[in-house]
Amino acid sequence: MTPITILIVPPFSTLCNAAFALRREVFVWEQKVPEAEENDADDITATHFVAIAQGEVVGTLRLIDKPEHIKIGRVAVRQSFRGHGIARQMMLAAMEHARAQGRDRFYLTAQSDKLGMYEKLGFAAFGPEFQDGGMPHRAMRSYDRDTAALTS
Repeated sequence: MTPITILIVPPFSTLCNAAFALRREVFVWEQKVPEAEENDADDITATHFVAIAQGEVVGTLRLIDKPEHIKIGRVAVRQSFRGHGIARQMMLAAMEHARAQGRDRFYLTAQSDKLGMYEKLGFAAFGPEFQDGGMPHRAMRSYDRDTAALTS
């Protein structure tokens, strides 16, 4: 398996710009999300994570700090690197980072066909399915779950 390095990167840094390019590749080109919906004002204030493999940004996600929870979003992995646990590693690193800041309430909206991955990380779906970016999604949340059991 290819070694993965996960880093926190500042908005609009070289690595974060590579993450934005990856998001465009995955969401706009591959999944046909309207380009106007892909970038938003949260990108300026979010905490951005990247996964680096073979010298390239191959995964990304962002955390948005809201009063009621940490919102996890824009989870993307380059197509040729999927199936190797990169999204899981990024999620665990991001949640660990938030917990180190005293935050333990997490929220995300997941593409409906990806619910299983998030359920394995302790998330539970709630509410009805809805369309986002032209794809079915479900809201999910996880509160105060210990990641130690998840990393074994």
